[in-house]
Amino acid sequence: MYNMYKEEFNPSQIMTERYFEFHHTYNETPPTVEFHQHPFYEIFFFLSGNVNYIIEGKNYSLRPGDVLLTSSSDIHRPDIHPGKPYERVVIWLADDFFGHLKDLYGEDLTACFTDAALKDYRLIRPDSQNILHLKQLCAKISEAKHSMEIGSAALASAYLTEFLVHVSRAYYDTPDSVKYDVTENEKVNQIISYINENLTENISLDDLAAKFYISKYYLSRQFKQFTGLSLYQYIVKKRLILARNMLRKGYSVMDSCLQCGFGDYSNFLKAFKREFGRNPSNIRRIR
Repeated sequence: MYNMYKEEFNPSQIMTERYFEFHHTYNETPPTVEFHQHPFYEIFFFLSGNVNYIIEGKNYSLRPGDVLLTSSSDIHRPDIHPGKPYERVVIWLADDFFGHLKDLYGEDLTACFTDAALKDYRLIRPDSQNILHLKQLCAKISEAKHSMEIGSAALASAYLTEFLVHVSRAYYDTPDSVKYDVTENEKVNQIISYINENLTENISLDDLAAKFYISKYYLSRQFKQFTGLSLYQYIVKKRLILARNMLRKGYSVMDSCLQCGFGDYSNFLKAFKREFGRNPSNIRRIR
């Protein structure tokens, strides 16, 4: 497909470049990807395979050319089935990159990410002409990223900006019919919304079952079925994400711990290291 450099899949999910990263990955054998999140924006451009993508309790049945948007609070994972090669482009974008674009052009290209999170639907389904154009832009970004010629970095950034504009337009043009390819549970959606709005409070299975008039055993099964995580795992992950994002805004480790619903500082440190692979004090503040 076009002239793009293919990479080995890297499960680390860590961004090492300053403003953005572009990855074109191809797997004949489905890789195993755990539930994860990251402190940056992600555009997932699906090219081929047999994949359902789980984001915050919703299961998206993907078609080639689909685009998914995730931001720094979204827990997600692809469910990859054998039978077809799994090919995708993944673009990671730092807050700074969007801030730079806003300074230059006066437009906030994070708007579609924000709107997708508010509506809790992250799927974009561009029309065939737009898919072709996005693929061509990906090939140009890939070529510029691997070129040593003068101005190549500037070209990669320019092509990426054009890609973002077309993704943003496609987001607002996506037909409502895409919702038929989303499997969800309204009760689980309500519970997820409640958890995200009350992360700093004491949230228990018994309290949620009583509040939403549902058996706690049925709630546990349904929650695990649609999110892929137990209720406890989900709450801890979301609290840790909130703490990490607070640290990146300059909050102290102690304040981040206490304001995110962790009652025990020692347990917070252990959970944070286990989730992110480093101590809270080593999280880089956003410049």
